[in-house]
Amino acid sequence: MTDDKRNFAGKTAFITGGVNGIGFGIARALAMGGMDLILTYRKGQDRDEAAGWLADQGLPPARFVHLDVTDRDRFAQVAAEVGKVHVLVNNAGVSVFGPTDEASYADYDWIMGVNFGGVVNGLVSFLPGMKAHGEGGHVVNVASMAAYLSGPQAGIYTASKFAVRGLTESLRYNLAPHGIGVSLMCPGLTRTNAWTSALKRPDGFGDSGFAPVDAGELEQFGTAFDFGMDPLEVGRKTLAGMIANKGLILTHGEFAEDFAEIYQTSLNALPQEEIPEGRLHIERLRRAGNKAASQGNLVGLNDLT
Repeated sequence: MTDDKRNFAGKTAFITGGVNGIGFGIARALAMGGMDLILTYRKGQDRDEAAGWLADQGLPPARFVHLDVTDRDRFAQVAAEVGKVHVLVNNAGVSVFGPTDEASYADYDWIMGVNFGGVVNGLVSFLPGMKAHGEGGHVVNVASMAAYLSGPQAGIYTASKFAVRGLTESLRYNLAPHGIGVSLMCPGLTRTNAWTSALKRPDGFGDSGFAPVDAGELEQFGTAFDFGMDPLEVGRKTLAGMIANKGLILTHGEFAEDFAEIYQTSLNALPQEEIPEGRLHIERLRRAGNKAASQGNLVGLNDLT
């Protein structure tokens, strides 16, 4: 898909977890860019504070929707009720950490259910309407730098973000023919209270394999977030990426060393050997298919052999 400049003023954006943290940073940037907002929330206090900020800035009021992103029935109901949506921002997530080798099924089900399942539910609920109205639009799936960088305490969280990355990169090809752009947005350290997620564990996922939360240790971990980027800056960079129709939006610049290592490690892992022409031919077809899809053409399995 080409990087054509697009104007979203007057369009409607639906943002999950849009009343605090990165979600509200994106919401503020889109509102200041002239967009109408539909924001989902879990806590009334967050909703009220978001409404107050918009009013104080003289911006139009948002529509607020109470939603648990793991609730598929409620998601479908909301999609049917809110009317036309042009921009879908799948943002809601949980930041929960612990040694992966000690994780229980409940740990996997909760973290993957929110961070990956919530994205899936947003797509399944809203994409039919976005394609049907024929006015184009954009999908932003918020992941994390954990979509590229793994760590010993973030195995399930990292898996969820890697999954969002792969889904988003593939979806971009699928939606190009419909005039709908798709971006993977991977923020780094941001000034939010994401570190409190472990304190909000639902009762249904209480059988954790991780050690009980140590409040003091968690609060110390939370001090790192004080050094983070302002969520509004993350939001402004997200909007700029949408306007430029970027497939990948990276908001933080401090990861060049990591990407260089990933690149070099990947190249070094490739065997240095002669490759049969048949395999080379198939990979050329794959690359050509991806290029054609990015330019808005439909690509089927028959195009790949």
